[in-house]
Amino acid sequence: MGLIDQIIARAKSNKQRIVLPESLEERTIKAADMALADELAEIILIGNKDEIMAKAAEFGLKNIEKATIIDPETSEKTAEYTNLLYELRKSKGMTPEQAATLVKNPLYFGCLIIKSGDADGQISGALSTTGDTLRPALQIIKCAPGITCVSGAMLLITKTPQYGEEGVLVMGDVAVTPMPDANQLAQIAVCTAQTAKSVAGFAEPRVAMLSFSTKGSAKHEVVDKVVEATKLAKELAPDLKIDGELQADAALVASVGAKKCPGSEIAGKANVLIAPCLEVGNIGYKLVQRLGEADAIGPILQGIARPVNDLSRGCSVDDIYKMVAITACQAMDAK
Repeated sequence: MGLIDQIIARAKSNKQRIVLPESLEERTIKAADMALADELAEIILIGNKDEIMAKAAEFGLKNIEKATIIDPETSEKTAEYTNLLYELRKSKGMTPEQAATLVKNPLYFGCLIIKSGDADGQISGALSTTGDTLRPALQIIKCAPGITCVSGAMLLITKTPQYGEEGVLVMGDVAVTPMPDANQLAQIAVCTAQTAKSVAGFAEPRVAMLSFSTKGSAKHEVVDKVVEATKLAKELAPDLKIDGELQADAALVASVGAKKCPGSEIAGKANVLIAPCLEVGNIGYKLVQRLGEADAIGPILQGIARPVNDLSRGCSVDDIYKMVAITACQAMDAK
């Protein structure tokens, strides 16, 4: 069974409540119909029920009636959620009137459902920007305990089973924080290892903190940052198997790891790769994807107290379906 099939099977085994706020968007409602037909998750759609059912009929969808449909204009919870939003944001200057307006925004309403414990995760981005997806998540759900920055991980399913976990690696940050400091980089490492467990199913994440230096072979302030981040990550997660700084070949290739970093439990055995900055992470995964013909799945947002994931506006129905399964797996681990 391939990794995606494993993720889907885990999602089906413990159905989570996943919010899809962009309910009238064609790919989203089709993915919702697939998820409901396959009993992948309990789907919550935000919007007017008549409009959603009319859209489902237009596309010949037969399962949307199984979804929970909540309209912010008429829901009995709207007043409660408005007050919750105001209480969460009044210290930042939000007024009750502004809260009453924002609560009608499906992306905000979905995050308020999650904050109240009535849902487990949310996915948007087929219509919305990354900023629009993240803003309500950070304002309402906020970061996980001990975490102050959001990052994005990518699952890389390669054709090289000698590397990673039978050819599967998890890489971060590839999507969010452009130039993390040492503390943020440590958080990214811990969060990416958690994603490797909850989504990729790794029993034992082995984290390599990547650099252009291995154990002092080069001197530079950016190398110093990786060394410091490795130390901080060990303090954040004492049981985490992590080492750095390591060059990519020392992290992945057993013979190179043994030569450059003898005695390391990570060198040559890494299945989680942490890039020193977003530029490296984003370029790196795309090179692996295009030149190595790897499947790249994500980015999977991490660091938020409950999972909220961002789609590419060019996503397919299948992409959204898979992200429902991924978000469900994250949600199980976040409880």
